[in-house]
Parts: sequence; structure tokens; C-alpha cells
Amino acid sequence: MRHGKKVNHLGRTDSHRKAMLANMASSLIKHKRISTTLAKAKALRMYVEPIITKSKSDTTHSRRVVFSYLQDKEVVTELFRDIAAKVANRPGGYTRIIKLNNRLGDNAEMALIELVDYNEVYGKEAASEEKKTTRRGRSKAKKSDAPAVKAEKAEVVAEEAPAAEEVAPEAPASEAKTEDKGE
Repeated sequence: MRHGKKVNHLGRTDSHRKAMLANMASSLIKHKRISTTLAKAKALRMYVEPIITKSKSDTTHSRRVVFSYLQDKEVVTELFRDIAAKVANRPGGYTRIIKLNNRLGDNAEMALIELVDYNEVYGKEAASEEKKTTRRGRSKAKKSDAPAVKAEKAEVVAEEAPAAEEVAPEAPASEAKTEDKGE
């Protein structure tokens, strides 16, 4: 029985599972996103996130430890050079798993696993859309437009004010508006 054991063996021997996860981690680091089954994606997340955390400190020891997991010099170089710089401020959660449709052949649950900081599809647009909408009475856009509209009206009044000053030099701006509207 597997009570309390957190490792998903994925129906493979230990050596096969380690080799498969190392290859998948290398592919994820190279391509920034890969498509696989949901169970493999969850196992890969547990495998690759500590490796990315280890890459934040660029020492010879950490490079050797990461190389012992990945077994690919080019991937280790890319991990320490590019990815570690992007995730330097992030305190974890470097990957995202998105569920996809089931696979046609065997109806297996598929998923897309990607590095969060290398996302170009969504996230930036969703963040900007969230800022635009509000559920309260007046929106921020109207409030920010209001001073601009007032400034434009003040310019119009200022342009028409010399004509009003000739008639009444002491007239306030509000009276000038009413006089202009009457004409």
C-alpha cells in the first residue's frame, strides 16, 4: 500500500521515471512549455521547481547538483543564465499547469505545463482588463476624464474671457459661462 507516500510512480520503474522526468524537465527549460498528460505534468512540477530554485544561486556546487538531475550542459547553461534571472524575485510557483482536452487515442487527461514568466498568450492582457472594469458606482476612467474636461472648459472660457473682460472686467468665470451661453 502507498499510504502517505507522495511520489506518483507513473507505472514505471525508478530509473525509467527519473530519466523521463529529467528529459521532460530539459524540454520544459528549452521550450518554456510542453504538452503532456496531467499526471506527468504534476510529477514534473514537483521535479523541476526545486531545480529552478537551486538555479537562483549561481555557484559551482549548485550547477553540479542541477547537472546531476538534468544531464544536459546546454540546458543547465540556459537555466542559470536566462531563467534564473527572470525568476530571481519570484518566491516559488515557477510553473503553471493548464488542463487541455482529453487525448483522442486513449482519452487520457492532457495538460500544458509552462514556465510562468515566459507566458506571451495571456496574463498581461487579463491584468489590464481587470484594471479597466469596476463594480462600484463611478469608474476611474470617468474620474480621470473629469479634470481633463474641466481643463478644456477652462481653456474655452479663457479664450472667450478677453471679450467678456472688455464688457465686465470683474466678472467671475461662472458668470462668463452663462453670458456666453446666452449669446
